[in-house]
Order: sequence, then C-alpha cells, then structure tokens
Amino acid sequence: MSNEASRPADWKNYDEFAAGIATNRLPASDALAGQTLTLALPDFKLTLQPRSQHAIDWSEQGGRGARGQGDWYEAVQVAPDTFFIDITQVSRPTEALSVVLNTRTRRVLVIRCRIIGAEEAAGQPRVPQDFWVGTLEGGTASGPVPQPTRDLVGLRTWQTYSPKHVYEHTYLSAERYCWQCLVGVQRGHGDVDLASYYKFDDDQYIFTFREFLIPVASVFFFNFASGRSTGKFLGVTGAGEVANNAAGAFMRKASQTFYPPEFGPV
Repeated sequence: MSNEASRPADWKNYDEFAAGIATNRLPASDALAGQTLTLALPDFKLTLQPRSQHAIDWSEQGGRGARGQGDWYEAVQVAPDTFFIDITQVSRPTEALSVVLNTRTRRVLVIRCRIIGAEEAAGQPRVPQDFWVGTLEGGTASGPVPQPTRDLVGLRTWQTYSPKHVYEHTYLSAERYCWQCLVGVQRGHGDVDLASYYKFDDDQYIFTFREFLIPVASVFFFNFASGRSTGKFLGVTGAGEVANNAAGAFMRKASQTFYPPEFGPV
C-alpha cells in the first residue's frame, strides 16, 4: 500500500492548505531583468536571462542540454545581493527549479524538485530533490561555499505564513524534521518528513522537505537576521494537477535542544 493510500481520512490535499500561504512572503523583484546569469554547476552550465519580472529565457549546456523561452520565473531579494529565484519550465511540466544566488560573492545553490509516480517512489516521497552547488560566472567567487549543515538540528521555529497559516517546525536530525499546524485548516495535523539543510552564508540557510503522505516538496530560504522565510511548494493537487505555489513567513526561533557529545541525532 502506498503512503498516500494509507493517509488519514481527513488529511488535507496540497491545494487545500496552500491557498493564502504566500500572504507574508517578501515581494517579487525585477532587479535581475535584462541581465544574463551563467551558473557553473558540477554537472552542467545553466544560463538565465530574465526578460521582465516574470518571464525568463534559459539554456542548459551539458546535462540534458535543453532551452526555453518566455518561461515563468520569480525572483525575491531575500538578503543584500541575494536572490531566491523560482522557475517553472513548460518543457518540464513535472519539475521546478529554485536558485539561490549572491551577485556579490557569486555563490550559487540550485535545487530541482520533480514529481515521480508512486511505483518509482517505492514508498519514498513522490517529489524528490536534487542539489547542485556552483558559482556565478563573470568574476571570482568569495565567501563561504554553500554546503550541507547540522546547524539547525535541535532548533524549533514558528512559521507564520498568514493569520490563517501558523506552523511549528522542529529540525530533528540531518535527515528529518517534524511539523505541526497551530493555526489553519491543518490544525492538529503533524508529521515527520525527510529534510535537507544547507548553510548559504551567516544566518542564511536553505531548508527543504519532502512529504510522505501527499506528493509535495518545498524549498525555503531562511534569513534569521531578518526573521523571514521565503520559498515555494511543488506538488500534486487533489484534482491530480501539478501546482507550483509561492510561500513565505515571518519566522521566530522558539527553542533549541543541545545534545551531549556522546550521542545525538544522525
């Protein structure tokens, strides 16, 4: 039996809780429009050419070697010189790309979310994620290299996406996190799902998760200096349609668990 088939009868579909979850999101920016951004990644080179606030041309050299024109994107300035870019590609309707880049340090992290069938998932989440650390061409990269981190393990935060969307997160280990809904249509619901964490810079982290019970995954940029979380969800709605939704929250640290040196989570 698949995870989705065994979920509780009152469990909400992705679209039932996503409505309004971008209320507290930072605004989109057109600051990158007219620029050419070439990202050097381990397996391929990705060139982004934002036309306007929401239209982008792109090309991929190496990897799958594709290109697209006039696809949708959104860029949000999440910290000084730092942008969270989300891209959907008409030629790849079951995928979405999220790019975090700093135009000053030229550091880049790219995350791909892709929806797969239940048979291929084989009991794992149906929206796996791929991660590539790279640089922005055209100058010398500086500052810390984005990398997996354990900094968030043991931390508990409150995420207020809107007056009707408040969630509590507990980052249990390097591989899993726990959530529960405090305010909203999912109130009383909670679960433990797969998670990944990258440190991008001081007080800046990328947090992603992949749910078991419904086909949805998310990517978020945490800026603890400003107390803002900016991200997106990619998933399948109750009607079986692919949806890529923006999200964003006011974020507060609630507590921290400290583990003794002789034991701790993975």
